[in-house]
Amino acid sequence: MQYEVVIGLEVHVQVRTESKMFCSCPNRFGAEPNTLVCPVCMGYPGVLPVPNGEAIHKAVRAGLMTDCRIATFSKFDRKSYFYPDMPKNYQISQYDLPFCEHGKLSVGPGKGFSGNDMPEKIIGITRIHLEEDVAKLTHHAKASGVDYNRAGVPLLETVSEPDMRSADEAYAYLTKLKEIMQYGEISDCDMEKGQMRCDVNISLRPFGQEKFGTKIELKNLNSFRAVHRAIEFEIVRQAELLDRGVVLHQETRGWNDDAGESYLMRTKEEAHDYRYFPDPDLMPVTFTETEIEAMRQALPELPAARRDRLVREFNLTEYDAEVLTKDKVLADYFETAAGDAPDGKLLANWIQSELLRELSARGIAVAECPVSPEAFAQLMTLIGKNVINGKIGKDVLGFMFEEKKSPSDIIKEKNLAQVTDTGAVEAFVDQAIAANPAQVEQYRAGNPKVLQYLIGQVMKCSRGKANPQLVGELLKKKL
Repeated sequence: MQYEVVIGLEVHVQVRTESKMFCSCPNRFGAEPNTLVCPVCMGYPGVLPVPNGEAIHKAVRAGLMTDCRIATFSKFDRKSYFYPDMPKNYQISQYDLPFCEHGKLSVGPGKGFSGNDMPEKIIGITRIHLEEDVAKLTHHAKASGVDYNRAGVPLLETVSEPDMRSADEAYAYLTKLKEIMQYGEISDCDMEKGQMRCDVNISLRPFGQEKFGTKIELKNLNSFRAVHRAIEFEIVRQAELLDRGVVLHQETRGWNDDAGESYLMRTKEEAHDYRYFPDPDLMPVTFTETEIEAMRQALPELPAARRDRLVREFNLTEYDAEVLTKDKVLADYFETAAGDAPDGKLLANWIQSELLRELSARGIAVAECPVSPEAFAQLMTLIGKNVINGKIGKDVLGFMFEEKKSPSDIIKEKNLAQVTDTGAVEAFVDQAIAANPAQVEQYRAGNPKVLQYLIGQVMKCSRGKANPQLVGELLKKKL
């Protein structure tokens, strides 16, 4: 039987703030375990939470950037459950009156993650609400450790409508949502640091059937690629069970990325299992329409608008702008460098190819790049002025990563400047002609393709420092 896939996503991002959601403990990643805690986030009796105003305003900003309706009256609720990662045995969250509802995101058109064509589609957003994160559990062979540094960090949950029909659409939705969270400076969305997590709700139904199938939730998805793989696997798994007449039950499954398969974790809880009720220690949160409009007017530039502007201002292709703006940090790097670089297109090409290649080879994020945008712009200027050629430029960039020096200093220290003196280059040309008589005869016999080989030989004689354009002119003249 042929089935239609129905997918909805629940995405959590840690909000970028100085302090936690309901106390003054620092919101900082990487500290020694259980050092960023206090009686409030540890759930001691008698303490009172105080809401983080910055986190609330960033939640509203996320709603405005996803075309949500912003609530003028909202509140926090207690979500009761018992687990070692929640010291109070309840989580402060939002239930029936979230800050943001009824939004949308547009994905496509273009190629999906799997390479298939994907038309433009609007994905609905049910709600965006704010809550506190839980502690981090680390499981060992015979024991488990709990780090409460993360407990109480502001966490923004975005719940989509079940509008996605493929793994590609889910991947595209996550990519767009991440862009918005980064561009709005709401979250850094670093999945390796747990700042962005995703749960997938997926079901299958026969084509033409209006009623949804049984929903299965997938957890432990630590990358967008894992989300795509897990959905593809689950589609096949559920279809095979339904074809055999097996009745599916609502459940939560984990994802083992190494094995490439899901596994049963537990049967799914319903909302009433959490015994939601308004938190008696927290007052409702209200906004006037004037306040909401003021926040709307202060919204930062959206990714789509930035792409259009980069195309106009720097003569980039739409593809260039798309690649550069997928990561706000990369787009910021480009624009900072473009202030000093003479050629925006050349700069974009080098960032997409050479800079990202060097970062990937070293396992370094763009935000941690040891080569500043200003230094990279200097390198582009030197290439543009023919002080060095592109081949030498790649070597210089590698040295810049390793030695943390300016491109000018590296070129001077290592004697890498391009040879543009006609007499010096002519000597290299004569050397190459003398060493390759067979190729010289082929060129003179009417085979122009051999010229590139001879240019390569001249460059080899000059150790890559000769000006390629001058080399070509001199070869043609002599041959």
